[in-house]
Amino acid sequence: MKVPTLSDVARHAGVSYATADRVVNARGRVAEKSASRVRAAIDELGYVRNVDAANLAQRRFYRFAIVLPVGSNAFFTRMRNLFLAAMEQLQAERVALEVIEVKAFHPSSLRAALDRLANDKVDGVALVGSEDATVVEAIEKLRKAKIPVMTLVSDVPGADRNAYVGIDNKVAGRTAGRLIALAHSSSRGRVVPIVGALSARDHADRISGMSEVLESQHDIAPVIEGYDQHDLVEARVAQVLEDDRDVTAIYSAGAGNAGLIRVLERLPECRRRPVAILHELAPHSRRALENGLIDIVIDQRPEDEMMRVVEGLRRLADRRALPVTDPIVPAIFVRENLPPLPLARTEREREDT
Repeated sequence: MKVPTLSDVARHAGVSYATADRVVNARGRVAEKSASRVRAAIDELGYVRNVDAANLAQRRFYRFAIVLPVGSNAFFTRMRNLFLAAMEQLQAERVALEVIEVKAFHPSSLRAALDRLANDKVDGVALVGSEDATVVEAIEKLRKAKIPVMTLVSDVPGADRNAYVGIDNKVAGRTAGRLIALAHSSSRGRVVPIVGALSARDHADRISGMSEVLESQHDIAPVIEGYDQHDLVEARVAQVLEDDRDVTAIYSAGAGNAGLIRVLERLPECRRRPVAILHELAPHSRRALENGLIDIVIDQRPEDEMMRVVEGLRRLADRRALPVTDPIVPAIFVRENLPPLPLARTEREREDT
C-alpha cells in the first residue's frame, strides 16, 4: 500500500502543495477554511509528517536552554558538566544548548531567566522547578509563547509544563526511610532530616516520603535547612548532635554534605556514629562511603536525566508526542558496589570537594 505523501494531502484537500506544507509545518499564513481541509485530508489519508526531512529542508537548528541552580551543590555541577560535554556532539545534530545558571533557592533569579528566554523565542526550556508563584507565571508565559517546557530534578506539577524528568522524590524518601528502619532492626531511633530548603519540592517530597515510613516507629527531629551550603550544614548538624545525644540516624535529602561529613569525621570515638544516608554520588560522598563515614548514597543518575531532557525537548519542538516513560529509578550505592572512578574530573568538581 502506497504511503501517502504531502502532494497527496494537497490534492485531496484541493489546495496547493505550498499551502499544505505551511499547515503541516505550522508556518501560518493559511486561511482557516483551507487549513481545516488540509487537517481533514491528513486524517483521512493517514499522512505522517516526516520530521527529519522537514527539518533538513528548512535547515532547522534547535535552540534549547537548560536552567540550573548555581552554588556549592556538587550534583548540579555534575549535571552542568554533562550538558556542556554533550554540546559538541549535539552541534553536529543541529542542536545548540545554552546552560544558564541562576542563584539557588532564589525564585526571582529563575523568573528573570525564564522571562528573557520567553522573549528570545528559544525552541525549548528545561529547568529545575520552583513552586514560587512568580516561577509558575513565568512557565505559563513560556507556554503561551509556544515554547515547550520540561522540569528536571524538581517538578512544578501545578504549572503548565510539558513533562517532568527525574526520580520520584517521594519514593526516594520512602526508600531512605525503609533503609533506616532496617538499620535499626526492632529498636526505636531518632532521625535528623536535612534539606536545602523545604521550599524545594524535591527536598520536601523526600522528607515526606521518609516520614511516611518512619514516623510511627521512630522519632523524627526538626528538619535542618542548610541551603546546600557546606559550612551552614556543618554548623547546624554539629549543634544538633551536641544537644541531642539520642540521634541514631541522619537523612540528608539535599546538598551541603561535605559539611555533614566533616561533622561525622570529628565525632569522638566514644560516641556511636549515626546511620547516615545521603543523596547524589559526588567526590566527597564517594570518599565518605569508602572511609566508612556514611552508609548509603542514593543517586538519581543525571546522565539519564540529561539524555531524556534533550530528546524530550527535540520531540516537543517537532510537535511530536513524548513517549510514555517511568520515572528514573535511582541507584543505591554502598561501599561495596561503587562504580569505577572516571578517568578525570573537571576543575569545578575538584573545587567542590
